[in-house]
Amino acid sequence: MTNLMKFNAADLDQLMDKITRNSIGIDDYLNNVFHTQTQSNYPPYNVLQLNNTETKLEIALAGFTKDEIKVYTEYGKLTVKGEKEATTEEGQYLHKGLAYRNFERSWTLAEGTEVTDVTFENGLLSVLVKKIVPEHHARKDYL
Repeated sequence: MTNLMKFNAADLDQLMDKITRNSIGIDDYLNNVFHTQTQSNYPPYNVLQLNNTETKLEIALAGFTKDEIKVYTEYGKLTVKGEKEATTEEGQYLHKGLAYRNFERSWTLAEGTEVTDVTFENGLLSVLVKKIVPEHHARKDYL
């Protein structure tokens, strides 16, 4: 458990004060996080912390094919884009609850992380993001 987890929304002022007092050069990163475009809740997603160095992003993309999805990183952001080809269905929908619409979502990546694996299976896109631990910070056992 990290020290950040003890803070909640009511403690945001204390957290930001602690971050700015103890950081040099973090302004660009915070601007990048807080000045992203407002996005819709589509498509639904999960963020799972697997361990100290790995996080998995899962995105539900029912009805999309692998060819209709693009995943890329650029300027410290992970972007997932879905472009659904228009189809013509015979008949008339009585209810249309499946949202086959185009989308683009972005997440800010922390410095020192990289996407290490992307899979798309059974309508679920999984993106594994791993923290890169420099050699001089990695654990070394001597006995």
